Amino acid sequence: MKQKEIMLNTTGINLDRSIDEIGDEHIGTSHETPLREDAFEMDDELKMELIEKHFKEIMHVLGLDLTDDSLSGTPRRVAKMFIQEVFSGLDPKNKPDVKLFENKYKYSEMLVEKDITFFSHCEHHFVPIYGKAHVAYISNGHVIGLSKINRIVQYFAKRPQVQERLTMQIGNELKDILGTDDVAVVIDAHHMCVSSRGVKDVNSKTVTSFYSGKFDKDDTTRKEFMQYITMK
Repeated sequence: MKQKEIMLNTTGINLDRSIDEIGDEHIGTSHETPLREDAFEMDDELKMELIEKHFKEIMHVLGLDLTDDSLSGTPRRVAKMFIQEVFSGLDPKNKPDVKLFENKYKYSEMLVEKDITFFSHCEHHFVPIYGKAHVAYISNGHVIGLSKINRIVQYFAKRPQVQERLTMQIGNELKDILGTDDVAVVIDAHHMCVSSRGVKDVNSKTVTSFYSGKFDKDDTTRKEFMQYITMK
């Protein structure tokens, strides 16, 4: 019997389709990361204990010898990596504390933070997505510390992701924090689910963008941003 998985389309209607039917389709169900309401009722230590237990079983099914010195600690290492590192952005307690500062310099041009290196994971196969994020905003009277832009990118990247969603989450978060619509985000990334499996295309990259306010309405503003991010 084929395994089944339930998805929601954009109208909220349940779609009952087999995993085999879905195959390698690029599926996105929500602008928000799909999380259960009880996602954070369990503490991190218990989550790690359970992940360790289940990953040990996965390794056992694969036929690996868990008594080997090199493998015996792997389930615990994977559990800690999932909770404390690569998926730490799932937990709101890890969200960066961003403070606004008055734009005392009266700087009215766009501010661009480019080539922000990030590592994420494809939510379809749990393999890495990695690349660069380029972010810009035009102050509406307030600014944030430069490192906070990087931290916002990392926070949303450190969860199972779809690149389109990641791009929108970063853009919308900056809009909310800065109180301005004038925000742009471009992400240029490699997907290991494309290069290491499936079609095995090692050269292709995926580019996604988010434009709001002047970046969306004014071609000159958008072109200026693109010139900055391609500048060597």
